[in-house]
Amino acid sequence: MTATTSTTTALRRTTALRNMITSSELEFLMEAHNGLSARIVEEAGFKGVWASGLSIAASLGVRDANEASWTQVLEVVEFMADATRLPILVDGDTGYGDFNSVRRLVRKLTSRGIAGVCLEDKIFPKQNSFIRGTQQPLAGVEEFAGKIKAAREASPDDDFCVVARVEAFIAGWGLDEALKRAHAYADAGATAILMHSARRDPSEILAFQQAFNRRLPVVIVPTKYYTTPTPVLRDAGFSIVIWANHLMRTALTAMQQTAARIHADENLLAVEGQVAPLSEVFRLQGENELEDAERRYLPATAKKARAVVLAASRGKELGDLTLDRPKCMIPLGGRPLLQRIVDTYRSAGVREIAVVRGYQKATVTVDGIDCFDNDDHETTSEVGSLLRARKALEGSLVISYGDVLFQRHVIDGLCDVPDDIVIAVDPSWQQSRNRGDRHADLVRCSRPCTRDSFLAQVSLVEFPTMRIDDVSTGVNGANGGERVVDGEWIGVLKTSPAGTAALLALVDDLKAAGTDTDALRVPDLLRRALQRGLAVRVLYMAGSWLDVDTVEDLGDFTRALGA
Repeated sequence: MTATTSTTTALRRTTALRNMITSSELEFLMEAHNGLSARIVEEAGFKGVWASGLSIAASLGVRDANEASWTQVLEVVEFMADATRLPILVDGDTGYGDFNSVRRLVRKLTSRGIAGVCLEDKIFPKQNSFIRGTQQPLAGVEEFAGKIKAAREASPDDDFCVVARVEAFIAGWGLDEALKRAHAYADAGATAILMHSARRDPSEILAFQQAFNRRLPVVIVPTKYYTTPTPVLRDAGFSIVIWANHLMRTALTAMQQTAARIHADENLLAVEGQVAPLSEVFRLQGENELEDAERRYLPATAKKARAVVLAASRGKELGDLTLDRPKCMIPLGGRPLLQRIVDTYRSAGVREIAVVRGYQKATVTVDGIDCFDNDDHETTSEVGSLLRARKALEGSLVISYGDVLFQRHVIDGLCDVPDDIVIAVDPSWQQSRNRGDRHADLVRCSRPCTRDSFLAQVSLVEFPTMRIDDVSTGVNGANGGERVVDGEWIGVLKTSPAGTAALLALVDDLKAAGTDTDALRVPDLLRRALQRGLAVRVLYMAGSWLDVDTVEDLGDFTRALGA
């Protein structure tokens, strides 16, 4: 970045912040403490960022008592300025020293595109205002006014904002002292006054605002008096409300809960579906630009699999719920079943998603999908629907049913296996879903799921034609009986480009031999693949899915959300 570009950016941001401060409307700044959180603030729709000293210190693991040096804070806010186009008001504490330290701080901030600094009238090193506030000494009025003047004159940009933070209420010195200090700092050239209070009601700041008579814009931080309705603050004529530390505190709670759960479970299964996918992290980091750069500078890499979702059937088992819409559009927790499936694919980085629709197809309205129609859905089966999307059947595919919910790691696991045809199998089918009256795609594999088989090559041997209640423990390996079932196929499979081509060639051969391929289910096709000698790899995944067949299944999902 050239010096001219940097200066232009700084001017644009400083002017934007000054316009917010002097606006006749109440404006809002949201706390951020690093580049990622700054970008999140921008995407949320805020017009400016508060670079919180408390939050930055906390993210570095130190106390909010100037234990992070000003150069360390400067490095953090530089990353923030790079990550967002928004103006940033930096919490400059007391200025990290005397007036000369303030001058150097301001020059460094402006050189990095920062729009303004907030300085507080306490003694260096400072202590957080909510820790023994009334015992904290304040700087002399004339001394701090000198810092404000030094900051104002140190900036090469007239629009650079210097906000004077008055701590008189925090120290217990009352309204008269607060007014005296605010007027002195206004005389020294402050852009605005930040009036701080530790009370749980806004009485102090409202009294100040009335007595100060709007000589300068007044900024407030309602961390303690957060129950005050925003219209009250707006009607009082305040300039800016700062939400001062809430992204940091939110992240803290989430990290504590996630760490505790992983420690207790010793695996990631419970948390992986609750945290942001890596694709979201990459997006916030500027993945699109990096992808463009990779195309320019790196060799071509394998394309992410395309998803094909078979969602043509009505789902008669759900009764009146599917009179006017297919099963895939039944709402679950406020989102259609198909939307949840599509979101899972996207979270795994699968962007091309083809959906085969049929019953009440006009109601299948999910953004970002390619729709293929099976108008013969009442007389065809799964392979018939799959073939309606023939134009999308090329390259690497993940094929799934439109009534099966699964976690993101199912897709990640299948795509990580290089074999040409891979199916996900739940080895805990009896424990998790033992309903004798339901259909199940039970499978027999080359070896059962054990600790020893976790890293072993496991292959599909057979799709036995039976229901769950046909499999008694006496014939499934117990008491020396024959092992006929190792798990249940969950309705998700992956094919490599070669695997896709092999299955399509198989379908074409079956058609040529007179087989009604439209009547085949996917397990039927996989049985024919085994007969042809095609290898089908098995990936064991326990309890990572939900087959939505009945109203009882909907209840299972609702209870899971409540948990």
